[in-house]
Amino acid sequence: MILTERIYAHFQDSVHSKEQAVDSMAGPIAKAVECMVMALSEGKKILACGNGGSAGDAQHFAAELVGRFERERPGLAAIALTTDSSVLTAVGNDYGFDQIFSKQVQALGQSGDVLLAITTSGNSMNVLAAIESAQEREMTVVALTGKDGGAATKLLRSNHDISLCVPHDRTARIQEIHLLTIHCLCDGIDYMLLGEHQGEE
Repeated sequence: MILTERIYAHFQDSVHSKEQAVDSMAGPIAKAVECMVMALSEGKKILACGNGGSAGDAQHFAAELVGRFERERPGLAAIALTTDSSVLTAVGNDYGFDQIFSKQVQALGQSGDVLLAITTSGNSMNVLAAIESAQEREMTVVALTGKDGGAATKLLRSNHDISLCVPHDRTARIQEIHLLTIHCLCDGIDYMLLGEHQGEE
């Protein structure tokens, strides 16, 4: 296979995976938007965490809320738990890598806040610990996962938390849909807070 054929195959597989995912994910994404808007409207905040590419996604999400997505508005309260190297290394050194997010949730999280927990496999131990700490704090958990949702999905409370699970096994495709999901969350939050874009139908 020549290189351009491989590139075409990636594009086509990405499109196909998104078409497959939308039916199972659209409803839960809308529910997550409503949950986040309710929290923000009540003066609460959203914490986000993940490892590697998911850390980048957590930071991307927080940046879009604190700054802006596509429309001008006041900044919204969101914190990525992946950015403070002193906290991450201190907690990792003193307590272990599995607690780098949970310690921050315990320190910063309050009842009514939301945790966006991002893990492609659903099995990242430090993200699982953050979910448990958020639940202890009476926060709502939105778990952004892939494959079968892993252990993260099993931790979720059916009447309180929200599972956004990408129905795909390939990490690259899951991560691509995670980014699209984050953009859907940001757009949905703006839509609910600000109404329609001028010129939108």
